[in-house]
Amino acid sequence: MPPAPPPRREPPSRVPPSPLDVVAVAGVFLGRYPVTNAAFAAFAPDHPRAGAEQLADHPVVLVTRAEAAAFCASLGGRLPTGAEWEAAARGDDARPWPWGHTFDPERCNCAEAAFGWTVPVRAHPEGAAPCGAEQLAGNVWEWVSDERDDGWGVVRGGCYLDTQHGLHAARELPADTERATATTGFRIMFDSDPRRSGWIGSS
Repeated sequence: MPPAPPPRREPPSRVPPSPLDVVAVAGVFLGRYPVTNAAFAAFAPDHPRAGAEQLADHPVVLVTRAEAAAFCASLGGRLPTGAEWEAAARGDDARPWPWGHTFDPERCNCAEAAFGWTVPVRAHPEGAAPCGAEQLAGNVWEWVSDERDDGWGVVRGGCYLDTQHGLHAARELPADTERATATTGFRIMFDSDPRRSGWIGSS
């Protein structure tokens, strides 16, 4: 008998996850995924990608840091600090990429993967960090709450245009907090579990 074919992997769900789908990291709760266009559209219906159904489960971009922070505050959350973000991405063993110590373009949306644009936030479950958060490397840069001495803000994680160096979990990039770009989004942080305060996160 010929060997059985390998089981077919089901494609990730295209249902946009709730921003209240969180993972625990050192006593706080980080969004499992970047905030999506669908979630942000409920907060800002005039956003440029609010009506793009095919992009509903892609990470929201074209947001300033203030807009990202306002969205988080509307749900009782906040932007993570750079230290919190890095702790989630690197785990206890200070790994350079969320999935481990060896770069793998199959686990993220980066220049080497050659997608050339954003992809759905569930597209790379095999690239999850030890805490369970996904897409902490690639797809879009993510705003954190840090403020540099020169007045600039900070983004983390790299985007679809970055090579493996740009996706290193310890790397941070200065960013104009008032500039909204097509390569920068964000994820939410809660100081207590939103699922225990009357909210139900869907995934």
